[in-house]
Amino acid sequence: MATFNFGDLYDITAATVPDKVAIRYDGTSITFAESAARTDRIAAALHAAGVRRGDTVALHLHNVPAHIEAFIAACKLGAAPVNVNYRYQAAELDYLYDNMQVAALYVGAEFLAAALPVAQRQSSLKVVVAVDGNPAELPPGVLDHATIASDPTLVAAPVERRSDDLVILYTGGTTGMPKGVMWTHEDLFFSALGGGGYYSALGPIAAPEDLPERIRTGYPLTSLSLPPLMHAAAMWYCLIGLYAGQTAVLNPARHFDAEQVFDLIIAESVNSIIIVGDAMARPLAEALEAHPGRWDLSRLAMIGSGGAPLSAHLQTRLSGLLPNTRVMTSLGSSESGALGAGAPSPDGMLRLAPRADLVVLMPVNEDGPEPGWRRAVVGERGIISRWGRLPQGYLRDPQKTAATFAMVDGVRYAITGDEGRLEDDGGITLFGRGSTCINTGGEKVFPEEVEAVLRGHPAVLDAVVVGVPDPRWGEAVTAIVQRRSAESTDVDALRDCCRAALAGYKVPKHVLFVEEVQRSPAGKADYPWGKRTARVLLGLAAS
Repeated sequence: MATFNFGDLYDITAATVPDKVAIRYDGTSITFAESAARTDRIAAALHAAGVRRGDTVALHLHNVPAHIEAFIAACKLGAAPVNVNYRYQAAELDYLYDNMQVAALYVGAEFLAAALPVAQRQSSLKVVVAVDGNPAELPPGVLDHATIASDPTLVAAPVERRSDDLVILYTGGTTGMPKGVMWTHEDLFFSALGGGGYYSALGPIAAPEDLPERIRTGYPLTSLSLPPLMHAAAMWYCLIGLYAGQTAVLNPARHFDAEQVFDLIIAESVNSIIIVGDAMARPLAEALEAHPGRWDLSRLAMIGSGGAPLSAHLQTRLSGLLPNTRVMTSLGSSESGALGAGAPSPDGMLRLAPRADLVVLMPVNEDGPEPGWRRAVVGERGIISRWGRLPQGYLRDPQKTAATFAMVDGVRYAITGDEGRLEDDGGITLFGRGSTCINTGGEKVFPEEVEAVLRGHPAVLDAVVVGVPDPRWGEAVTAIVQRRSAESTDVDALRDCCRAALAGYKVPKHVLFVEEVQRSPAGKADYPWGKRTARVLLGLAAS
């Protein structure tokens, strides 16, 4: 009997649309039947190397077909696929591989020299598989992905698959070392992937056997995940499409280039893409404005943004440039799953639509012997939280698990860390993440709110806002700005722009110009970099 294990669900999909192309990448196409067979062979090779249920399979890869195939193969064994940020250096990888007790390392050949010696220090390591390397040049004992994925002699071992097998998602957050969020397959399938009903009018499935009907009655789309698959939003988006029997296009480019993206959309007849906030939306809009009529994008039905805020002005700008395309933004996190799509609120923030499993919680007795939470009333600003299907907690970190997954009146909630205000219609206005909140003279300032105003200025290419120590105010709001040109604007003009849209205490006390604002590979704001940069430019002592 089939389970909600991602391996079983993938085999069901492949049996439903065996000849449909599952993955297209750099001129190659892999059908669902071929892909399912390849994942069986990979699972067989990992099992032969000693990988078992509960082991971890680290995916240290770019957006390549092997990333998806190794993810599914691990699931078929009951092993936990684990995302690895390919930008991590040796010390970060050492922590990560140790924390997950890595059993199998699936690694791109370009990362092998850095990752292999670190992984080999772990006594838990059983096998290393290299992707896109020359088999003749691989170190002794390292397997070649292309070889095992195409080896017909590899036969999958009979392994019991379970709905409560784990997927582990490492999330860096804004402070501290990465934390491994443990999801069961079933909970993640319904919390982040829409339960198989995202593209079907029939809604989520009740049993795995219902999936073929959803596939047959769904919308036939070709999707493109632009952020790295190592980030939850991109992998979730990709899996949503695959479990709907749709084609997933992967971008072979290693750097974001808006013109190349549009060329790829045309070449692959893409209908739906996911981006990360302003960092990707702005260059897409600028490319369309610079080359009117160059691309026929009438088949592009949707642009979805997740992982970082999409400013209201950019959402409107893209919608105007692409009148046949729905441009939408959504909220979610590794700890909570998908929280839903949002729309710009009257005050320029993101408004989440009412949902029964979304609430705002208020802290109580913060300094008392029994700190806790209560449900907010309309108009109160607290922390956006979700109940229902949630992760098991953080891997090997009971203290942080207890802090993030709290019991309130007998209900377990994921405390997201995002501050929001409960509105009278049950919707929630999002203000920002508490860990990046700036406390200036007792007033709270959320960087996203100030950043949205700055990025709306025509002379600003990008901006990150942080707090720096201030003897009078505790923290001073500080904007780090990348201008379109050195002469395009000055400090006073940008502060006036903010003053016209924001309360006085939110106006940056410092505006610092840099050649380039640094962001994560997925386009998220790099607030630790912002704080370091601000301190250097202001001549402050390092923290």
